[in-house]
Amino acid sequence: MDTTATPDHPSVSVTAPQTLRVIKRNGDVVPFDGGKIAVALSKAFIAVEGDNAATSSRVRDFVQRASESIEQAFQRRMPDGGTLHIEDIQDQVELALMRAGEQKVARAYVLYREEHARARAESGADITKPHPTLNVTAPDGSTRPLDLGRVETLVFDACENLPHVEPGKIVEDSLKNLYDGVTVDGVSQALMMTARTLVEKDPNYTYVTARLLQDNLRREALSFLGIADEATYQEMADYYKPAFQAYIARGIEFEQLDPRLAEFDLERLGDALDHTRDAQFTYLGLQTLYDRYFIHRDEVRYELPQVMFMRVAMGLALNEDDREARAIEFYELLSSFDYMASTPTLFNAGTVRSQLSSCYLTTVPDDLDSIYSAIRDNALLSKWAGGLGNDWTPVRALGSYIKGTNGKSQGVVPFLKVVNDTAVAVNQGGKRKGAVCAYLETWHLDIEEFLELRKNTGDDRRRTHDMNTANWVPDLFMKRVFDDGEWTLFSPATCPDLHDLYGAAFEKRYEEYEEMTRTGQLKLFKRVRAKDLWRRMLSMLFETGHPWITFKDPCNLRSPQQHAGVVHSSNLCTEITLNTSVDEVAVCNLGSINLAQHVVNGEFDSDKLKRTVRTAVRMLDNVIDINYYAVPQAERSNFKHRPVGLGIMGFQDALYALDIAYASDEAVTFADRSMEQVSYHAIEASSDLAAERGRYESYEGSLWSQGVLPIDSIEKLKTERGEKYIEVDTSTTQDWDRIREKIAAQGMRNSNVMAIAPTATISNICGVSQSIEPTYQNLFVKSNLSGEFTVVNAYMVNDLKERGLWDEVMINDLKYYDGSVKAIDRVPDDLKAKYATAFEVEPKWLVEAAARRQKWIDQAQSLNLYIQGVSGKKLDVTYRMAWFRGLKTTYYLRALGATSVEKSTVDRGNLNAVSNASPSAAPAPGPESSPQAQEPRGVDDFLQGKSGSGSRAPSAGEMDELGCEACQ
Repeated sequence: MDTTATPDHPSVSVTAPQTLRVIKRNGDVVPFDGGKIAVALSKAFIAVEGDNAATSSRVRDFVQRASESIEQAFQRRMPDGGTLHIEDIQDQVELALMRAGEQKVARAYVLYREEHARARAESGADITKPHPTLNVTAPDGSTRPLDLGRVETLVFDACENLPHVEPGKIVEDSLKNLYDGVTVDGVSQALMMTARTLVEKDPNYTYVTARLLQDNLRREALSFLGIADEATYQEMADYYKPAFQAYIARGIEFEQLDPRLAEFDLERLGDALDHTRDAQFTYLGLQTLYDRYFIHRDEVRYELPQVMFMRVAMGLALNEDDREARAIEFYELLSSFDYMASTPTLFNAGTVRSQLSSCYLTTVPDDLDSIYSAIRDNALLSKWAGGLGNDWTPVRALGSYIKGTNGKSQGVVPFLKVVNDTAVAVNQGGKRKGAVCAYLETWHLDIEEFLELRKNTGDDRRRTHDMNTANWVPDLFMKRVFDDGEWTLFSPATCPDLHDLYGAAFEKRYEEYEEMTRTGQLKLFKRVRAKDLWRRMLSMLFETGHPWITFKDPCNLRSPQQHAGVVHSSNLCTEITLNTSVDEVAVCNLGSINLAQHVVNGEFDSDKLKRTVRTAVRMLDNVIDINYYAVPQAERSNFKHRPVGLGIMGFQDALYALDIAYASDEAVTFADRSMEQVSYHAIEASSDLAAERGRYESYEGSLWSQGVLPIDSIEKLKTERGEKYIEVDTSTTQDWDRIREKIAAQGMRNSNVMAIAPTATISNICGVSQSIEPTYQNLFVKSNLSGEFTVVNAYMVNDLKERGLWDEVMINDLKYYDGSVKAIDRVPDDLKAKYATAFEVEPKWLVEAAARRQKWIDQAQSLNLYIQGVSGKKLDVTYRMAWFRGLKTTYYLRALGATSVEKSTVDRGNLNAVSNASPSAAPAPGPESSPQAQEPRGVDDFLQGKSGSGSRAPSAGEMDELGCEACQ
C-alpha cells in the first residue's frame, strides 16, 4: 500500500488502502486518500487555535493517531473494500474530535460543515449526476440500468405500516451513495446503511433495515434454489411455498436435513408459511439469524426465516401422530415470537445430527482413569455445542495420600487447567470455543486456590483463563459467616460422604469431622475464619468475575428428585439443578416464553400464556426422544428422568408495556404472579402429557409423587436451614390443590419443568430484553461478529414523543450519558424511574424479584447482579440477601466500571462501535491491565467498603457474548 504525507504535517504518514473508494457529492468516485483526513483535522485545529497549532506536538500526535484510527475503522467495516460517502468520512472526523474531548474544535468543524452545506444548496452544487444514467453490475459482470422503480418499491414495502419513518428520505439519501457500475449488493448495502443510520432518530428504522436486508436474503436463497433471481416482500406470498419445498429437497440431497422431513405433507406445511412474519424482525435479530443460524452450502444461505422456523417445527414433530398439525402448531409459536427454542434446537432440529439439548452436568470421580474419561466426555459434548457444568468436589485435595504410588496428590487445579485447554481446543463445531464451568464445594481443601483460577497473576500453569468457575456453598458455611464462626477445610479423600450430604445430615457429619480434627483422627485439614474465606470469595468475584456463588442446600432440599440422587452442581449458566453421578450425565432442554408477547392492550393475557406454555412443554418433551446424545450416560439419564427447562424472556419489555418501573414493589409482584402462572400451566401441561404418554421412569418417590410442588418445598428448606436464616414470601393466587389432585391421578411426564436461562441470543432474534434482565442502556451500539447495530429503547422513545421530548438534543444527551436518562433534567421523574438502567436499579430489587420467581421454579434461574459503586460491604449485603431469600444460584456479577459508547455526530447521527473487550461478559480488569492495577488493594480494604478500580462492567455491546450459546 502507498503512504501519503499530509501537506500541513509532512512527517505524518497514513496508509491509503487502494480497495476503498470515496463517493464525492457530485457522484464522482475517487480513491480513498487517508492523508486528506489528517489535513481536515489539522485545519480544524488551526481554525480554533491559530497557526501555532500547525507546529504543536500535541496536535501533531493527535492528528496522526486519529487519522490512523479513522482509516482502520473503515478497513474493519469493509475488509474487502468498498465505497464510502464523503459525509461518512467527515462524520468520523467529527467523532474523533468529540471522543478526544476537543469540544471547541469539534464545534467549529460542525459549523464549518453546516456553512458549506448551505452554500452548496444555494448554488445548486449538491445536485448529483442524473441517476437515470446509473448502471448496476450483476454478479455475472453484465450491466443494466438501475431500476429506480424497484428501489422505491423495496423501500416503500420496508416502511409499510411503520409510523414516523420516511421512505422518500431513505431513497434520496441512498441514491447519493450510488455510482455508475455499482454492484447489486452495493445497492442493497446503500439502502441498509442509510436506514440503519436513522435508527437513533426512530426505533422503527431497525425494522426498515431488517426488511431491506430481507431483499439480500431472498435473492441469495431463491436464486440458489432455482425459484427466482429476486423477489419483493409482496411476491414472497407466492414464492415461500415453492422455496420451502425446494429447500427440503436440496437439504436432503446435501445430507444436511433429516430425510424424514420429505415424508411430511409439504403442500400443507407450505400453505401454513406466513410471509408477513418476516416483517417483525429487528435488524439485529435478522442479521443474527443470517450469520449464525441459517443452513448454508458453500457459504450460500439457502434457508429463509419462515423456512427455518418450519424446519425446527418439523424436526420437533417427527414422532407426533399427526405430524403436520403439530408442526404447524409449533411453527405458529416460534414464528410469532411467543416462544423461542434454545440455540442448539434452532441450530440442529430437523438436521441429520439433531443435538438439541442445551446443558450437560457431570460429576468427576476421584481416580485418574475417570478424570480423563470425564475430560473426554467434555470434549464430545462440547463438539455438539453443549454447555458443560462439571462437579470436581470428589477429586482429592492437594497433599492427599495416593495409595497406588505412595505419593501425594497435586489436587484439583492441574486437572482444571487441562479442562480449560480442552474447552479451547474443541470449539463447538467451529462456532466458538467450548464453554465449561467447574464447581467446587466450599469445604474442599483446594478451595482457596480454586478461588484464584481466573487471576491474571501467579503461576499460569495453575490458572484457567478461558473457563468459568463457581462455588458450591453449603448452608452451614453461610451460617458460620452470619455467626462469625470457624470453618474447616477437608479433603474428600478422607471425608468422601460430605459430597453427597446436604441439609441437617451434612451439618451433623461435618461437625463430626471437625471433632475428629480435634482428637487427632484427621490430619489433613485447615481451619479458617468463615468471614475471611467469604471475603476472599467476594474479593475474587469482584476482581475476576469468578467463581460465581451458588448454594448447595436449597438446590437439593427443593429438588423434586431427592429420592433419585444428589444435585452436585449447576450448569454453565447456573439455571439447571439436576442430579449427577458416575453413571449419569444430567441433560436439560431449554426454551423461553416471551413475556412481552403476552401483554396485550396493557394487560397480561393469562389465557394466551396458558396456550403458549402447553405447546412449549410439548415441544421440550419431544426434544428428549429426538435428541442426539454424544455419550451414553447422558442418554440414560435423560430418558430416565426427562427433565426440561421452560423459562422466560422479555421481562423488562413486559414491565414497560404494563407501565411499571423495575425498581418497584409492582415489578416484584409482577415477577411473582407471572412466574406463578407459568409454573401453574407448565406443571399441568407436564401432568397432562403423562396421561397421554406415560410418567417418567423415576417418578415414584419424587416430591411430585408425594404431592409436594415447588411452592411447597420451601417449607423443607425452612425446616432444615432454620427459620432464623431464611425469609421467603409464600403467597399464592392459583388453585394449586387442583394441580396436586391432577398429579396424584396422572403423575408427571418430566422430573423437572422450569429453569430461567440467560436467552441473550434468542432474545436478540425476538427483539426483546434478555431473560429477567433490566435494560442495560436505553441507547447503545451492539458490536459483535455480525456487525454494529444501533439499539434504542422503543418504549422510551414513544413515551418521550408523547410528551414532546424526543428531538436531536435528547438523542445527543442520551449518547453523552451512555443511554441513561437519569441526568437529563427535562425528563420527568416518572420516566426516569421507568427507564432506569441496570446500574440505576438497586440490586435489592433484582434479588427480591428473583426470590419471588424462585418459589415457583423446580430448578433455578440465571440471575446477574448489577452493582453500582461496588464495595465490599455492598457485595456482602447483596449476596447474603440472595441466600437469605432462598435463591438457589447467582450468575455474573456486573460491577460498574469504565465502559464507553463512542459519541455520534451532532448532525448525521451515526453511532459507532463500542470498544470491544474480552468476549466474556464477566467483569474483567479495568483499563489498566498491569498486575498492579488488577490488585489495587487488599481483601480487608475491599470488604471494609473501599471501592477499587480493578473491575469493569461489560459494554452494552458485549452483553450477549457469554462464552456459550447453549442456554441462549
